[in-house]
Amino acid sequence: MTVASRRVAVIGAGAGGLSAARHLLEQGHDVTVYEIGSHVGGLWAYGNDNGLSVAYASLHINSEPKVTNYRGYPFPAGTSVVPSHEEVCAYLNRFTDEFGIRERIRFRSRVTVVAPIDGVRGNGWVVGLDDGSRSEFDSVVVATGHQGLAAHPPFAPGFTGEYLHSSDYREPLPFIGKRVLVVGVGNSGLDIAADLAPVAAQTYVAARSPVLVMPRMMFGVPTARVLAKINKPFFPWVVQRQIMRSIARAYHGRMEQWGLRTPQLRTHPASNATFMAHVAYGRILCRPGVQDIEGQRVTFTDGTSIEVDTLIAATGYDIDLPFLPEEVSPVSGRRMETYKRVVHPSWPGLYFVGFFNVSGGANISMMDVQSAWVAALVSGSVTAPSDAESRADIEREKQRLDKRFPHAARYGLELEPRQYKRDIARELRRKNSNTPASEVVGAPASEVRTLRES
Repeated sequence: MTVASRRVAVIGAGAGGLSAARHLLEQGHDVTVYEIGSHVGGLWAYGNDNGLSVAYASLHINSEPKVTNYRGYPFPAGTSVVPSHEEVCAYLNRFTDEFGIRERIRFRSRVTVVAPIDGVRGNGWVVGLDDGSRSEFDSVVVATGHQGLAAHPPFAPGFTGEYLHSSDYREPLPFIGKRVLVVGVGNSGLDIAADLAPVAAQTYVAARSPVLVMPRMMFGVPTARVLAKINKPFFPWVVQRQIMRSIARAYHGRMEQWGLRTPQLRTHPASNATFMAHVAYGRILCRPGVQDIEGQRVTFTDGTSIEVDTLIAATGYDIDLPFLPEEVSPVSGRRMETYKRVVHPSWPGLYFVGFFNVSGGANISMMDVQSAWVAALVSGSVTAPSDAESRADIEREKQRLDKRFPHAARYGLELEPRQYKRDIARELRRKNSNTPASEVVGAPASEVRTLRES
């Protein structure tokens, strides 16, 4: 199939932007990637000078290499079972060079505006930079990530000790001998608390939400590989939940015996190799949610209180897309009002990659699934649904997330990988012609079938 070459801007040279650039280049499009810093890799580039990386020294990805990699581009032999940020960043750099993406990247380019040309729908897009330059494109892919704007808890201003958000945490050495409270029990909260436990005078964790802390390894393999065996459509959720609870209890006991609460609804998986061991030895003490702070004294919802030197808020992020005009931005709180997390329902030619939290899967490989679809849409090989159909689907998904997950705002970007892959496989069948699916996504037909059936 001959595809008309389109001019496409990709905003961000992290894992999502690199994947989008690769698929678009394979489809023959003229791609320009804008990167605010001087490195590729986004959050995986430790100390990235773009000012947006949240990587800390001990950061490892939560999925194993063979399910994390881009399509047809595996991690090299010898990669750790749970790769470090150094290994992931090196992988992304090799990928950038091998697919000819680096020469397409405009480093140190801060995008200040992405707007429809003359404000007209379907008329293309103008991308403006902070140096005043402007360029026009047929389509734009936003792949800046959703961890650029730290969400601070409302009680933070009342704390007079040392305060920082988890996005500013890098290593434990500055906290030697201090009493530290980590607020939040997501993966970052667990990692940071486990980092601090051996060196801090005392580490506390405040858990407002229920959490099921899973072991990182089982039977010599990553736990995620074991859980994938039960994450099947024919296993009812109540069965999956009970199996996960049984695993957690076999390894760690009941969450309640450590001062935590077992979730009743679905939650984002949380795990760390050493967190529960530190809890068992008393190096980490778990507390409920924070009720009030006065000076350096923190009072919890159970009425107990402690004094700490440092408070680290592992309280997540707000989505920040300041370059999009208000009438164009699909951001609604911590949600994205986009069709299947990718397509803007009102502004054709504007796409988003990487705005999700995978529930029990791999973010990088899921970005690759999205990017294949974006390239097909840009090429015109497949079509998007009508605006009305898109908005109806967005509302259905919102209701589904609100029903399944607690504290819906936190879970506004949650994505279930198996269902999502099936959804995108259906989108790839929404073709404009009789073009074989293998040509639509630029992949062997066997891989398309795998995506459709997985």
